[in-house]
Amino acid sequence: MTYQPGRHFLQIPGPTNVPLPVLSAIAMPTIDHRGPEFSRLGMAVLSGIRTIFKTEHPVVIYPASGTGAWEAALVNTLSPGDKVLMYETGWFATLWSRMAKRLGIEVEVIAGDWRGGADADAIRERLKEDKQGAIKAVAVVHNETSTGAVTNVAAVRRAINDANHDALLLVDTISSLGSIDYRHDEWGVDVAVGGSQKGLMLPPGLSFNALSPKAIAASRTARLPRAFWDWEEMITINAKGFFPYTPSTNLLQGLRVAIGLLHEEGLENVFTRHDRAAEATRRCIEHWGFEIQCSNSAEYSSSLTAVRLPEGHSADALRAEILSRSNLSLGNGLGQLADKVFRIGHLGDFSAPAVMGTLSAIEMGLRACGVPHRSGGTNAALGFLVGNAGAS
Repeated sequence: MTYQPGRHFLQIPGPTNVPLPVLSAIAMPTIDHRGPEFSRLGMAVLSGIRTIFKTEHPVVIYPASGTGAWEAALVNTLSPGDKVLMYETGWFATLWSRMAKRLGIEVEVIAGDWRGGADADAIRERLKEDKQGAIKAVAVVHNETSTGAVTNVAAVRRAINDANHDALLLVDTISSLGSIDYRHDEWGVDVAVGGSQKGLMLPPGLSFNALSPKAIAASRTARLPRAFWDWEEMITINAKGFFPYTPSTNLLQGLRVAIGLLHEEGLENVFTRHDRAAEATRRCIEHWGFEIQCSNSAEYSSSLTAVRLPEGHSADALRAEILSRSNLSLGNGLGQLADKVFRIGHLGDFSAPAVMGTLSAIEMGLRACGVPHRSGGTNAALGFLVGNAGAS
């Protein structure tokens, strides 16, 4: 590709743009991961990340992608042959269920249409049928990155309680943490899975398990093999700010700054900024005349929006045109949505002008590719942002 001047717009639903203060922290000299300076760093990030998950209990940090934290959530709480109930909200829920099967876990999947979040009522009814308590865990994705649909995690917890069931609640927060309100303790989640490369505004390479006392107790009797992912060894040495193996030292330096930036803005302000960007984006899409992949407005994501193109038009061809023409990257359709949708990321470190620039580039691409649409969608977005002061 020839040189394209100007800033590249990375508008995929993660990895997201990394703020300069975070990049500067990552670029600092590597420190001794067994020395006192690192102990202070470790204590800072281990306590700080709890405030983002909104928990008073341990959060384990791994030098891995979110996929690693998926595995850690399963192997620390379950035994061979245990049954886990999962809900098919999209591609990432599907991948998590496939992993569970490969680990020797019996997986029961409640089928979904990839147009919304997990149905708490369906989960409740299935658990009521499980009189023998064969289901040991319920696993859901908070924000399904492939579809832009959010699951009501608090409702899922109520469903488990209403069924008088003892199943653990495992939740993927990879594309919601730091961009959509998540309350680990208040919502009664037992294990949350997170990643560094989205709302936390870091490069890929760190992942997280936020734990409950019930999950820690379950880990003491769980019999799936684990070594690298073992919580007990991590929690023990974390008490002094250290890790049982060489951690991602420089990414942890960046994490300390990223947590500080989120607190400086204020988490509620962060969530509101994401809400405004998402609403502006949806108003633009609706003006164009396109369908949003998530069909329930109550479950719209504030991290991303997945857009369905009319039949006969290639979402991948449109993405390629936009990248070539405007130096802007959009997310592709995954699984059954391949080449049918494109995904607009509006999460992490962004401002209202970034949102407008993204939507303008898409509208230019639609026109260049001859995709039928009603022009002026960017004006609909602009009108909303102007009328909602504070969209920075």
